[in-house]
Amino acid sequence: MSHTGNTPEHQPSRLKRAAPIAVIGLALALFFMLDLHRYFSLEALRENREMLQAWVEKSPLLAIVIFMLVYAGAVAISFPGASIMTVFGGFLFGLWPGAPAVVIAATLGAGIIFLASKTALGDVLNKRAGGFVKQMEKGFHEDELSYMFLLRLIPVFPFWAINIAAGVLGVSSRNFLIGTFFGIIPGSFVYASIGNAAGAAFDAGENVSLGGILLKPETLLPIIGLAVLALIPIFLKRFSKTAANLDKE
Repeated sequence: MSHTGNTPEHQPSRLKRAAPIAVIGLALALFFMLDLHRYFSLEALRENREMLQAWVEKSPLLAIVIFMLVYAGAVAISFPGASIMTVFGGFLFGLWPGAPAVVIAATLGAGIIFLASKTALGDVLNKRAGGFVKQMEKGFHEDELSYMFLLRLIPVFPFWAINIAAGVLGVSSRNFLIGTFFGIIPGSFVYASIGNAAGAAFDAGENVSLGGILLKPETLLPIIGLAVLALIPIFLKRFSKTAANLDKE
């Protein structure tokens, strides 16, 4: 009698593959159960800014290493607060080295949850997914790097959701990391600039607004321009395929 993928001897292997995503899910649950998310807010930054600044001034290298580890860990467990943490980075360290530290930490954290999702869920999708998901996967692979860059540049979907979806859809690690690293650079500098200016705003009794700066033309126009550049390879490839099909007819 032949063995199938559902036989008991395959169960340990499946459990081992699912372990990383289970650990990440448990860590996220504990994060909220312990009420740690309340520290990741602009109000928390306002209330603790003097203590945080004193900590950075005392041990700048240690501070930035711990910040990057916390940032990468938060992204890895899919905590939906990356933009607030980027503001923290700009407030604590300025644009330099705050924004580069954010880009590196976010890419590392995204890579962890991406690999966990790819290992635990990728085979399930390939075996059980319907035609629509298969077509979406096929279309994504045709312009993988451009799509990844575009999704990072204009975050229509949450950062954490893209990390998981890319793993499930089997995006290559190379394209995921390159698209993530370069795609989040503009947004990271924008949010870090908000944090960099937050100290003066707090001292003046003003509110710090994420949306206010993001909607300014000087912020939006460069990002839109980059998005258009990211779309060009996609359109060129589609156009060349259409032209080739017409020639065949």
